[in-house]
Amino acid sequence: MEKYRLRLTLLSDATFGRGDGVAGLIDAEVQHDESGLPFMNGRTLKGLLGAECADILFGLSQACKDQNAKWLMAGDRLFGRSGAALEGGAILRIGQACLPADLKQALLCDIQNELYTAADVLDTLTALRRQTAMDEWGVPKENTLRTMRVILRGSVFWADLEFVEPPLEEDMALLAACIKAFRRAGTGRNRGRGRISAELLDENGTPVTDNWFDQFRKAVLP
Repeated sequence: MEKYRLRLTLLSDATFGRGDGVAGLIDAEVQHDESGLPFMNGRTLKGLLGAECADILFGLSQACKDQNAKWLMAGDRLFGRSGAALEGGAILRIGQACLPADLKQALLCDIQNELYTAADVLDTLTALRRQTAMDEWGVPKENTLRTMRVILRGSVFWADLEFVEPPLEEDMALLAACIKAFRRAGTGRNRGRGRISAELLDENGTPVTDNWFDQFRKAVLP
């Protein structure tokens, strides 16, 4: 089973939302575990990469019609086909994106030693941001003030990627293109939040995104 790692670095504050808030305090809460450590669900991460893949495949269908079938098959292998049976399932498995292991271990030790609580950990790694809708005159609209928790910019998350069967070269090339295109994530990403930098590394920790993307670029450029 081939293994890779995906490194996500937040270039701006981000909210990896969990779909609810805290009554009377927060309208949009971030996903976090019982220790207060933020994370991004693996299914969410796969969906975001899959959306980038769909956009790339659409562009290729317009610009490289002679190669369209090859890249469609690569996309199906990576992310699966909607409504497909087992034989049409994805060969790529994506784990949840978590904080670096050494940071997690240090914070968990502090919690066990009662130096911090889970709430302290969450407050240390995040902040609250407030926003309101404005009318055409630049005046805040009534009853539109919302509070959102954000993970602070500069935070780094790691996700494990595993292939249940060996990927083809075009699979890896397309995956690298998807990672290159992956620039935003989370709630409010269309309002300036959630800018990220993504990089693929092999199991030895060597960055490989650019190498595979070069193969993709050479394949699709005339």
